[in-house]
Amino acid sequence: MKQYSALIFDLDGTLIDSAPDIAAAVNVYMAAKGWPELEVAYVEKFIGNGPRRLLLDIFIDKGLPFDDATVDAAVKSYIDNYQRDPAGRTRFFSHVREDLQRLYEAGFRLGICTNKPHALTQQILGLLGLGDIIEVALGADAVPACKPDPRHLLAVADHMGLAPGSWAYVGDTNVDKATADATQAPFFVVPWGGGAEVAVNADQRLTRIADLLAFGPRQDTAAERFRDQIA
Repeated sequence: MKQYSALIFDLDGTLIDSAPDIAAAVNVYMAAKGWPELEVAYVEKFIGNGPRRLLLDIFIDKGLPFDDATVDAAVKSYIDNYQRDPAGRTRFFSHVREDLQRLYEAGFRLGICTNKPHALTQQILGLLGLGDIIEVALGADAVPACKPDPRHLLAVADHMGLAPGSWAYVGDTNVDKATADATQAPFFVVPWGGGAEVAVNADQRLTRIADLLAFGPRQDTAAERFRDQIA
């Protein structure tokens, strides 16, 4: 079985259910324009390609104005709204927080590649208590091109100093799969979020994040990390 020293994760829909907070931020703008409020399940269908694409796709689908000026204003409003309460309704998917801790303690190095804005990503990771175990997290505006462009995922790997073939990517959408395929990186899909709709081989489907323990070293490296920090 192939072994990996590091794992890079998508964030929204893979580690966290952030759709309620995303929908709330969108709906503040919708209300300000006098447009109907959107259900969380509806907004969730458009998540994965970053804020601008999220809003553009919603406006097109709803038959609302989608000229550049309207979308620009909507994106600014959305990010401002989101930053005011970025994780009030956000929750980890079942067992994800404990499983990430288990991976970290087993010796995996952990990163995040997300199309969420970079500052929001850092803010949310801090609020959710992941800052100590996630080595590198790069949002869409921290790189020249974002997912599905492979340069986004490769930038995370480069910041972590990872050698090709030593890491895998974990996500929940076809955007994530396309990104991994473009980098020729191994890919695993979670069963929640949009995972059920992603066409992969059976051995690429996880039942929970802890399944990934089988693909890496099991030695206890927590003590080694501590010695490195104080050396």
